[in-house]
Amino acid sequence: MSPSMQDTSIGTMERKGDYVNGVNGINDQGDFDPSAPPPFRIADIRAAIPRHCWVKNPWRSISYVFRDVSVVFALGAAAVYWNSWFFWPLYWVAQGTMFWAIFVLGHDCGHGSFSDDPILNSVVGHILHSSILVPYHGWRISHRTHHQNHGNVEKDESWVPLPENIYKNLDISTRFLRFTVPFPLFAYPLYLWYRSPGKEGSHFNPYSNLFTPRERKLVMTSTACWTVMVILLAYLSSAIGPAQMFKLYGVPYSIFVVWLDLVTYLHHHGHEQKLPWYRGKEWSYLRGGLTTVDRDYGLFNNIHHDIGTHVIHHLFPQIPHYHLVEATKAAKAVIGKYHREPKKSGPIPFHLIKDLVTSLRQDHYVSNTGDIVFYQTDPQLFQLLSPGKSG
Repeated sequence: MSPSMQDTSIGTMERKGDYVNGVNGINDQGDFDPSAPPPFRIADIRAAIPRHCWVKNPWRSISYVFRDVSVVFALGAAAVYWNSWFFWPLYWVAQGTMFWAIFVLGHDCGHGSFSDDPILNSVVGHILHSSILVPYHGWRISHRTHHQNHGNVEKDESWVPLPENIYKNLDISTRFLRFTVPFPLFAYPLYLWYRSPGKEGSHFNPYSNLFTPRERKLVMTSTACWTVMVILLAYLSSAIGPAQMFKLYGVPYSIFVVWLDLVTYLHHHGHEQKLPWYRGKEWSYLRGGLTTVDRDYGLFNNIHHDIGTHVIHHLFPQIPHYHLVEATKAAKAVIGKYHREPKKSGPIPFHLIKDLVTSLRQDHYVSNTGDIVFYQTDPQLFQLLSPGKSG
């Protein structure tokens, strides 16, 4: 059966409210069906994780902050000292990666896995996230929504599949930007301001439908901190020159955005076996969490605080990042085939580029109906985008 016929058959079955097993309807793992309700409870996974993995050590968390911030300042000082076009590209990649590492620590503050002290979490989170132009509470709240509704087509918040009717209403330029590398890797700033197609609101607006009335003051505080950082960047730009500021901060910020979009996309897409998304009665917190994907980032695993151990992080976001590897190993005995072992990476995770490109070429939309759905491919998308094929 050709790929296009497989896509058509999937679409037909999904429109009837049914679903298919395995990859494009082909069950290549015996009787295992990743969309079937798991034969274990979330309490069983929790019980398998050693008790010390749940303990948060604020001093250890702060030590990672000092480590990352020290590296950021050291890299900046080195760039100013050397100021050569041989060093700048190395600096951009290294500093952009460190901005991403700082984001992950602020992300931990938002989850409360940084410490048990909400004030410490908020202060550190605001400092770290504001420094890289992320509105701490605005993003924290929407990210909480993502975790609470992971794998839910209708309620998830991050890289949510587009229902077919919304996808078909996108103009061709929007489809091109959404599904063609490298454009999706620069989507994060736009997401902060406008969210995703089919959703409304802004992470900066306290009256956005992202937030409840009780959360408005928190969002105002974070937006104010973000504004202070923008003013500081503008002042520094006038003091040292916009070109120097662009090299010191602008390019690393762009690299950070690429890291963020790459990692967050691939933790929910791009597995060689198509994974389910849910609606209605078929969705549960456990089933949604089990659709997330662990990734191996090679030498970057430690640098960005083991964010690749994503399944257990999604199910139990209160576990500190420095316990996630051990917790994942312990949980595998319970989760079994519902945990997809990540491909082993070399020092640089080049293999993830293929996963990203393949997913963006295949994972375009899901059916408007059905409580268990899989991504479908628009076979005409890249034909329309090819020279001489439009019209």
